[in-house]
Amino acid sequence: MGFGGNNKNVPLHSKITAGAVSGVMELCCFHPVDTIAKRLMTNRATAISLNTVAFGATYAEAPLMTKWMSLYPGFQFATAYKVLQRTYKFGMQPVAYEYLRKKFDQPKVITQACAGAMVGAGEVILLPFDVLKIRSQTNPESVKGKGMLSILASENFRLYRGWNWTIARNVPGSFALFGGNSLAKSMLGLDPSMSGQASLAQNAFASVFGATCSITVAAPMDVIKTRLQQNSLSNVSGWRLVADLVREEGFSAFFKGLGPKILVVGPKLVFSMTIAQSVLAYFARN
Repeated sequence: MGFGGNNKNVPLHSKITAGAVSGVMELCCFHPVDTIAKRLMTNRATAISLNTVAFGATYAEAPLMTKWMSLYPGFQFATAYKVLQRTYKFGMQPVAYEYLRKKFDQPKVITQACAGAMVGAGEVILLPFDVLKIRSQTNPESVKGKGMLSILASENFRLYRGWNWTIARNVPGSFALFGGNSLAKSMLGLDPSMSGQASLAQNAFASVFGATCSITVAAPMDVIKTRLQQNSLSNVSGWRLVADLVREEGFSAFFKGLGPKILVVGPKLVFSMTIAQSVLAYFARN
């Protein structure tokens, strides 16, 4: 029972619940690695150890458990963002797929990918929560002692800074995620929109393939988006950041943090999609 397949008999509220459950479980397991990836993307120093970048100078030499807990900054912002994002993404992509399938007679893989791109563009509405999550991960002093409501009230639309770069990242990223997932199933001889017919291993392979395609395609835009969101008070434009990044760090900087993100995104999406589909299957049976 896939996210864009033969799930018309599953009520929308069941899809939303499945997405929410997967978001909560994914967040608890994978937030630390996401924090490390964000810190790598925003780090501009070259002569600094990975240990210092990942944990910061304050916790670099701290005991192991203290180090681990330091990777959970801004957990309340991350919870709001991730749960809403997964609920929206996994709940609405099948709706978009059904709409496109009825309107246009296109191959299922293309339709799945386009439905993913539509949903990816709409994710921009959740940008303030993503901004606060990234800021708490990479610049915790900027949100220290401040509540979510007080920050939202004081910053208003500044939290939407970089919205255009977010859409530029999300559209190709979501296109590649759902398209790659469907393409992998086609390569295995499966119906690309019917993940219920695939085994656990086949679903895992398809999810890893789609996730790897997605994060690689979106990596350059993700670096720019993350640096823009790191400090909403800066007046530096996205294009100026691009020029400075190429001049000072080289083109390889567009793929900073790509390795950790690929290592975590594959298992993370396999995990979250498996949880979501298991919950969907439960609702379908009951």
